[in-house]
Amino acid sequence: MKIPGYSVATLGDFVGRELGVSEWVVVDQARINAFAHCTGDNQWIHVDEERAGRESPYGGTVAHGYLSLSLLAALTIEMGLIPVDAKAGVNYGLDKTRFVAPVKAGARVRNRVVLLSAENKGGGRVLLKTENTLEIDGENKPALIAETLAMLVA
Repeated sequence: MKIPGYSVATLGDFVGRELGVSEWVVVDQARINAFAHCTGDNQWIHVDEERAGRESPYGGTVAHGYLSLSLLAALTIEMGLIPVDAKAGVNYGLDKTRFVAPVKAGARVRNRVVLLSAENKGGGRVLLKTENTLEIDGENKPALIAETLAMLVA
């Protein structure tokens, strides 16, 4: 998605503004299981549907917090964080992350992004700081709120 008027040269104009909202993505059990397999985090609350149905306070399995966090990169790119005139944007880290509510298996989530700062680092590099709110469809609280950093190469 392209953000009208958004470019490397105009980043300063967008500081403090919402850049956009991604499309919804389903966090189904297959995705949760694949994440568990990749990371080795096979805790029952994520992968044992039968036990989670009986014992989990959420009535079933939930996504790993880090699975929810990992979705931010693709969802942020989808909604247009990297200006079309930038050569690349790379993950530079996190400043603050809070896991607010669990993502139940089968839930839909989307990312709402606000540009907090755009700091020129010289050499055609710009450090972006964004606030990402991973919303859960039909829930009052978001899954997480994270301040992320991305280095643009202009």
